[in-house]
Amino acid sequence: MKIKIQQPKIPEGITSAAFHSTDESYYEMCLISDCSIMNEDIHRIRFEQVIFKNVTFVDVSFKGIELTDVIFDHCDLSNTDFRDGSIHRVEFKDSKILGLNLSDASLGNVLFQNCNANLISFGYSKLKQVHFDTCSLRSADYYESKFSKIAFKDCDLNDANFEQTPLKGIDLSSCTFDTINVSMKDLAGCEVTEHQALGFARLLGLIIK
Repeated sequence: MKIKIQQPKIPEGITSAAFHSTDESYYEMCLISDCSIMNEDIHRIRFEQVIFKNVTFVDVSFKGIELTDVIFDHCDLSNTDFRDGSIHRVEFKDSKILGLNLSDASLGNVLFQNCNANLISFGYSKLKQVHFDTCSLRSADYYESKFSKIAFKDCDLNDANFEQTPLKGIDLSSCTFDTINVSMKDLAGCEVTEHQALGFARLLGLIIK
């Protein structure tokens, strides 16, 4: 299933800026690069038309973050807290987002490309027009998420959790997994390969000869 994703709208020639741990809670039209953002806890910080390049986030909590027209390029967001965030026209590219917390978030027109996203959390989130392309999503948590126009391409979904998340219209046929956690009722209408279907049959307790 081909999903059309709107790209971030970022003008050419944006200027470099430093991240300051002051009361500054709004950044726009800038490049933040080659730095570490450490030990920050800021509620409802906003970034608009911003590129993060080679940025490492360490012990960062940005609950309720607003990201609009933003690119994360070669960044490390491991275990960063973006829960309850509003994330629109955003790209995560070639980044380490291990354990990134996006629970209770709203995502629209978001691309995850070539990312290590193991243990990422989307519990109770709303995802609309989101594309996961060549990502490792081992043990990712999509518990009770709402999916609309979602694509998974060439992803590792081993041990991902889709409990209480209907997968109707979701194509997993290019992805790899030995096991995923999903209720049989939520599998209706999910597109899988014959080999994957055998795995799901084992979930039912069937003995396949």
